[in-house]
Amino acid sequence: MRVSYNWLRELLPELTLSPGEVADRLNDIGLAVDRVEARGQALTQVRLARVTALEPHPKRSGLRLVTIEHGRGTQRVVCGAANVPEPGGLVVLAPLGARLPSLPEPLAPREIGGVLSEGMLVSESELGLTAQAEGIVVLAAGAAEPGRTLAELVPSAVDTIFELDVTPNRPDALGHVGVARDLAALLALGAPRPTPAGAVTQSDVALASLVTIENRDTERCPHYAAGAVLDVTVGPSPLWLRWRLESLGVRAISNVVDVTNLILLEFSQPLHAFDLDRLRGARIVVRRATPAEPFTTLDGVARKLDADDLVIADGDAPSALAGVMGGQDSEIRATTRRVLLECAYFQPRGVRRTARRHGLHTESSHRFERGVDFGAVPAVLERAKELLAELSGGSIVTGAIHARGPEVAPARIRLRSSRLDTLLGVAVPFEPAVASLERLGFAVASRSGSGESAAVEVLAASHRPDVTLEVDLVDEVSRLRGLDAIPARLPAVAPQPPRRTGELERRVLEVVQALGLSEALTYAFVDPADLRKLKAPEPAVTLKNPLGEERSVMRTSLLPGLLSSLTRARRRGETRVRLFSLGATFHAPVLAPSDGARPRLPEDVGSLPSERLELAVVLAGPRLERLVLDPPEVDVYDAKAIAVELVERLTQRSATVENAGAADGVAHLHPRGRGIVRVGDAVLGRFGPLHPEVVDAFALGGQAQVIELDLEALERLGTVVPRYRTIPRLPAVTRDVSLVVGEDVQAGRVLGVLARAAGELCESIDVAAEFRGGSLPAGSRSLTFRVVYRDPKARLDADDARTLTDQEVDAVATRMLEAARAELGAMLRT
Repeated sequence: MRVSYNWLRELLPELTLSPGEVADRLNDIGLAVDRVEARGQALTQVRLARVTALEPHPKRSGLRLVTIEHGRGTQRVVCGAANVPEPGGLVVLAPLGARLPSLPEPLAPREIGGVLSEGMLVSESELGLTAQAEGIVVLAAGAAEPGRTLAELVPSAVDTIFELDVTPNRPDALGHVGVARDLAALLALGAPRPTPAGAVTQSDVALASLVTIENRDTERCPHYAAGAVLDVTVGPSPLWLRWRLESLGVRAISNVVDVTNLILLEFSQPLHAFDLDRLRGARIVVRRATPAEPFTTLDGVARKLDADDLVIADGDAPSALAGVMGGQDSEIRATTRRVLLECAYFQPRGVRRTARRHGLHTESSHRFERGVDFGAVPAVLERAKELLAELSGGSIVTGAIHARGPEVAPARIRLRSSRLDTLLGVAVPFEPAVASLERLGFAVASRSGSGESAAVEVLAASHRPDVTLEVDLVDEVSRLRGLDAIPARLPAVAPQPPRRTGELERRVLEVVQALGLSEALTYAFVDPADLRKLKAPEPAVTLKNPLGEERSVMRTSLLPGLLSSLTRARRRGETRVRLFSLGATFHAPVLAPSDGARPRLPEDVGSLPSERLELAVVLAGPRLERLVLDPPEVDVYDAKAIAVELVERLTQRSATVENAGAADGVAHLHPRGRGIVRVGDAVLGRFGPLHPEVVDAFALGGQAQVIELDLEALERLGTVVPRYRTIPRLPAVTRDVSLVVGEDVQAGRVLGVLARAAGELCESIDVAAEFRGGSLPAGSRSLTFRVVYRDPKARLDADDARTLTDQEVDAVATRMLEAARAELGAMLRT
């Protein structure tokens, strides 16, 4: 919405703020100003001039030499415009040095065809007043004295335009009166007063003799009003009106149409002007269209109407699509002499359906869809009649026809002082608050009580369809008082560690993306049934007004969203899925015992949920193996590898894994494949294949591996800074040892026993191979470990470091074997 500063000052004569200050105040009360544009500045530099002589250019056809008198003497300029008037006519001269919006530099002398032109006769577009122009600005002879600036002749054209971002709940702010009303309420000025029209003549013709109006659908059109102006002369609007409309983004057409557009921008009330002589049957009928009824709108498009469309019809056929667009048959033409003005209130939902059905979005439908001021219909109609009569030389037909449904009494909204204070969190003086509502146009119907028990009943205002509840009135008071008047007060919250800076999330994203995983952005709201399927913790936060049952609780696990993404991917034929989700989960608060270790939370925050940052990964489908036609599916070892790699990269520490057994939080994983990953004694996460019951419950259509990491536990562990270690100069001794162990003995456990028994001469031990079958006893398997031996002094590059002898290595190997045999029942495989 484009708003004129000059127009606001006309509506509010007491307004003394500068354009910049007005913009600040509008922002303060929620009418966001996106842009401020100065217009018409060039009008202060150009002057009116009288044409005294016209001569053809001696060398250039199509150009003429125009001699003008501009109050400070005479001069000759070269002009190519076709509409240069005969001697006596007035034009607009841009003198040397003038800065015009159309020119990059100040105007300088220019030789055209051997003739020096020291100045320029300008058009409206060259002055920045219109987007395009057919010729130079021409005024009637005697309209003003030469030498005056154009700004002196049309002062309203030098203006400042505010580009407002009006929200859909504020249809009143789509008109200057509504914006001025807000400013007046904020600044305690008088109510906005439109500039009265000049003297007009009255016709003695009775309106009822000119037209009859029948409203057959008072549900969709609760109020239809019409008035008439006779003996109009259709022609161009005066400069002030044309340039005002152009500055507000509306193309000037004719005085009759321009009046309707001016009223639209003034009151946010669309009007429609009918040529009364082209109204068949001298009759208006407000009705629904018949199915497939033909109608051609003003844009020249032939349409087939729907039975739900509301039309304004004459005696034969539709003349307008109610609230959206008029028709070609009754539009205003140059020969129009009698005008019927329509001013109505149409139901917003009906206009919205019609506009969308026909793919139309007009200035009219934009306002009717949001709700215009139904209480202002009579006053707006009278204002339009007066302006039209003044600008067209017509005469007003006294009175108006109002075809309306039953009147509905305005709703009463109760506002309590105590509620006002509670919602704003600060004591608000009640009487000034009520006075601010009255300045916004809300009438007080009754008062009761005093002090904290004071209350008023306010009548709903027809221009504010968005204000229907007590909280809406509180919001209006808050707007005018200013949000800065509400003290900033931190709410009571559970003690938390210092807020994360986002560094952990950044590092996690870098690592998971480096491992080839793709992020899935999932909702924090989930279906409680999905949490039950995963045997996840019960939700701690339930929404009071959810979008639906499937988004009714805050998640306690990231897996529901990931598994939903996996299901959609598989249904669309994507078999290889590598997804992760990084985000918060919400859990029941855990209060520390009052044993002095940690103070209990205050009672008012003890029920607040705790928020935990987690990472979840889902792997499914075949491995990415090149030159393999049928690669195997990912399994628990893939999940284990990624889980360990994630932890080790993020902590720079060695991670270990072990069977999760019956540990907490693993019920959704397969009992034969679930594991936990830890660093030292700290458990950082879990991984494994999903339990078959979970796979079936989510209809995944196949197995999937998942990883879940507690990033806050990982953050508490901290990161070890890697240290440089020199490359040993002395060679290591590498040997493989194969041990036969039972199927129930984990490889990690065997590795731990061997490492402890090896002592400091063992540099590293890794699992190299696994074997089953052959001559091995049933229920057993062979694990091969690659052991690297080296003198620890060699790793430090000490001078007395030495190469280990076979005897030293054999002694360590024997010690390792004996430990494995004693603790695990392992046997050396030969």
